Amino acid sequence: MTEQHSHQFERGTDGPKVIVVGVDGSDSSMRAASYAGGLARRQNALLAIVYVQPVMTAGAALGAPVADTTSEIAEDLIAQIRDAAERLKGIFDVRWEFHTFQGDPYNGLVTAADDLKADAVVVGASEQAGHRIVGSVAIRLVKAGRWPVTVVP
Repeated sequence: MTEQHSHQFERGTDGPKVIVVGVDGSDSSMRAASYAGGLARRQNALLAIVYVQPVMTAGAALGAPVADTTSEIAEDLIAQIRDAAERLKGIFDVRWEFHTFQGDPYNGLVTAADDLKADAVVVGASEQAGHRIVGSVAIRLVKAGRWPVTVVP
């Protein structure tokens, strides 16, 4: 016995409602944020901008002020985003939120995407040479297979 389902397209209700974009201040992450902003605008989706603050490293154990630095990066990113949103107000309006998590970038983005019930995740391509061998955050997100993932060069 074959079961048939009737699928009906509902205009205006399809498409992503929440798009998560990972930012870290790198050029590729800022291009990813711009790309995700365009997607969010066209889809009338919420743009959830996520910065994952690194956890304590060996440098921090030796007294380097990592927590202060990552907080400064988060504050700088939110200032840049607010400034861009204000400059484009009335021309390019996007609903957006800024979230910050602590941890490694992959787990932070997974947590954010799960918590925010993301329909899509956008990240910049890794700019670190070692990631070609070990695997980047983008590759790990794609392999997780839980959301559509767009990698912006």
